[in-house]
Amino acid sequence: MTNLKNRFGKSLFGAALVAALFCAQGTPGAAPVPEEMVSRPAAKLQGLDKITARTTTFTIAVGETKLLGSLRITLRACKENPPVEPPEAAAFLEIVENKPGEQAEAIFSGWMFASSPALSAMEHPIYDVWVLSCSDS
Repeated sequence: MTNLKNRFGKSLFGAALVAALFCAQGTPGAAPVPEEMVSRPAAKLQGLDKITARTTTFTIAVGETKLLGSLRITLRACKENPPVEPPEAAAFLEIVENKPGEQAEAIFSGWMFASSPALSAMEHPIYDVWVLSCSDS
């Protein structure tokens, strides 16, 4: 039994040592994380009505509110990586649903990322909204 514990313990120690050395060296050729993203005055978004299968692409300015069916979408910020970095756009959105005869309900508030729409997705049975890019107009 002691022999088994020693073998198991040594193999875990060896694996941990290899992992620590690998992590300390870093990944060769990996792009550095940008220190600061560039703010843009507008975002290009796309919406999907899951009932009709219609997509709508629209541009929205920071501070502006657009309607998509029963949703009110307000853009609070749009940021993108500098041109020397891999492309990435992130938009801070506030989405409120207005159902007739009911009080408005906030259904999403947060950052959405163009490269990873599922990372911070809005959950809604009828509509999907995602970020395509940031823009200057």
